[in-house]
Amino acid sequence: MSDAPQQPGSTATDPPEARLLVIDDEPIACRQLEQVFRHSPFTVVTREDGASGLQALDQERFDAVLTDLRMPGVDGMGILRRARERDPDLAVIMITGHATLDSAVEAMKAGAFHYIAKPFRIDEVREVVAKAVEFTRLRRDNRALRDQVEQGGRKATLVAQDTAMQRLLETARQIAPTDCNVVLTGESGTGKELLARYIHNHSTRAEGPFLAVNCGALQDELLASELFGHEKGAFTGATQQKKGLFEAAAGGTLFLDEVAETSPAMQVNLLRVLQEREVLRVGGRTPIPVDVRVIAASNRRLDRAVDRGDMREDLYFRLNVVNLVLPPLRDRRDDIPLLAYYFLKRHALAMGKRIDDIEPAALERLVEHDYPGNVRELSNIIERGVALARTTDLTLADLPRALREASARVVDEAAAPVRTLEEQEAVQIRQALDQTGGNRTRAARLLGIDRVSLWRKIKRLGIEPPG
Repeated sequence: MSDAPQQPGSTATDPPEARLLVIDDEPIACRQLEQVFRHSPFTVVTREDGASGLQALDQERFDAVLTDLRMPGVDGMGILRRARERDPDLAVIMITGHATLDSAVEAMKAGAFHYIAKPFRIDEVREVVAKAVEFTRLRRDNRALRDQVEQGGRKATLVAQDTAMQRLLETARQIAPTDCNVVLTGESGTGKELLARYIHNHSTRAEGPFLAVNCGALQDELLASELFGHEKGAFTGATQQKKGLFEAAAGGTLFLDEVAETSPAMQVNLLRVLQEREVLRVGGRTPIPVDVRVIAASNRRLDRAVDRGDMREDLYFRLNVVNLVLPPLRDRRDDIPLLAYYFLKRHALAMGKRIDDIEPAALERLVEHDYPGNVRELSNIIERGVALARTTDLTLADLPRALREASARVVDEAAAPVRTLEEQEAVQIRQALDQTGGNRTRAARLLGIDRVSLWRKIKRLGIEPPG
């Protein structure tokens, strides 16, 4: 997951019923279209002239408009212009018995979503309207996300319309004010630090600092100095006193990433801080009280780390008051378009490029991909695409070749065995090592972790280097 705004108005329930406005000066045509959508998930509002159609647009909110092109008074082009003035993201479909190339070109140039000629096929109309509604909602989400990106700030919110993810966020909001310790687990790249920031921002400590450290990236001596601070002269190079992160995060939240990678000695020190609510600086003799909430994270299950003896059971219970598990991106595919559009705007703004949309073929391929690197990988793919894009749309040609050439995803859910997080982690590490010819530095970069963390994971999982 990435530092991204939550979908505005999103809930854990299904999206509200779509509203379709039908405008045609032939009453029989209006009745016919009402029948077409009688058993569809749409609420259909009909108007039998252009003037009343304009009035409906001014008074109500719709997800798509289906209008006749040729009408006396206010015609379909007039409807299209007003619709774009009121809501530039609203998809308008033209339908007419006077199908000519010139009128089709004129309507499409003016911004019509689609053009259908009478006599039309019922299945065609249903399919086009369904795509128009999806287009409208996606563009509205995209605009809201872009507005939030442009507002700036580090207040962490999350893009999510997936039901399971929405339940997770609701739980996070519920426990945020309680000040209890929290453990976040999930694959690398799912957004554990972002969720930690989200909890912090919804807590009573939101005005305090949020500080983070990757426990697996530092050796014990450096990690102790970083967490607990040190006194002047405590070791070679300690030329002045330094506050540790536990002190610096006073009144706020300290995020301990990859906590399971710490040594037994460091785990004893962490346990003491959590129990006594005080720290002892390296080289110091006087305990210092600390007021900080701890959120820990790991890409493996901590209960299994306890079973193997990699983690102290007492520390586990101190940290694991609440455990939230972030799902991998492949299990929340409904969120991929929203995330893709968010990253599109974020990276386009950062690069000073105007890129407004993602072509359907590219979006389809993005949704099909399995993302072993999760949200971080999606962000990297979009960033690369924005850098290479030559038009105002992100196209299939802008995606990595491996992604372009990937065959459509075919998954037999019933037959596919469920892998544990550790098994998935081992597979990803082996793939990274194979792709980099065993170069651990490049493999770590590919996986989005540091070289020390990769070395520890290889040792723990017993992974043999490629021959």
